Amino acid sequence: MHSNPTLIGIGSPIVDAIALVDESFVAQIDGDKGGMVYVDAPTVSSLIASLPKAAITTPGGSAGNTLFALARMGASTSFLGKIGNCAEGVYYRDSFSSLGGDTSRFKIGDVPNGRCLSLVTPDGERTMRTDLGAAMTLAPEEISVADFAGCAHAHIEGYLLFNEALMRRVLESAKEAGCTISLDLASFEVVNATKSILRDLLSNYVDIVFANEQEGNAYTGIEGDYAAIALQLAELCEIVAVKVGAHGSYIAHAGIVEKIEPVHAARVIDTTGAGDLWAAGFLYGWSQERPIAQCGELGSILGAAVVQEQGSVLPENVWQDILSNI
Repeated sequence: MHSNPTLIGIGSPIVDAIALVDESFVAQIDGDKGGMVYVDAPTVSSLIASLPKAAITTPGGSAGNTLFALARMGASTSFLGKIGNCAEGVYYRDSFSSLGGDTSRFKIGDVPNGRCLSLVTPDGERTMRTDLGAAMTLAPEEISVADFAGCAHAHIEGYLLFNEALMRRVLESAKEAGCTISLDLASFEVVNATKSILRDLLSNYVDIVFANEQEGNAYTGIEGDYAAIALQLAELCEIVAVKVGAHGSYIAHAGIVEKIEPVHAARVIDTTGAGDLWAAGFLYGWSQERPIAQCGELGSILGAAVVQEQGSVLPENVWQDILSNI
């Protein structure tokens, strides 16, 4: 890759509302704790209205979290996704632009911007309810090779797998434009729902896969042996990173597995965005052609930093500290 290659992220540009709640609040809503469920806009609004204390708002979305961090690290970034024709859409675009991100590839929808309510329990686990809004209206025919012009690498969030036609169009266009491709598997629900197409897509288009232990287990059926999960996925693509939180991460490439020790987090407040920021650290190192283990260490530094904050946006003093050490 060249000196500052452009990394383009593809996903849903969603505005996050992050709320600290107790276990009983999560227990009384539908769905499993720790999962992500799609709901309609009124449901998100009524949940926000019923919160015991106000949520904080930040730009979000899986690919968005990765891209915002990459942009803050000084990488050349662009975003392909659909924002709403509303104040939240403008907020998202302007937030990305303020970090130097290229906003020219955003599509603008005619419905409000997507929102995700992240309910964070005292154990730091997040339970998400998402209304994709304008992001869901992105259609395959709106995507072309031209969207990837000048980009060296495309990072795709796994939630796109729910729309197979869109995912295939994105993968084909990125590949045709000469991009290398990474895919974050997003959640165990995504893997379980799309297992039938994953093998084909991973082996034909994807160079790097990011997964956590739940996603890796959902795909391989292997439980607890993270190196084995990474190696099985690596039969399909070049590099596989299995992120196991406080147990570090396992990166399979070239037939071997490298164990990356975790960076200790003094206190875990909120795991929102931990995997997304891990991917940002890894991709930052990888785009600079650093050794794989060093890429994983950068991922661990960012992942450990973000779990000590509420939400997926790191405060400026934390960034200063990180950037002075990488």
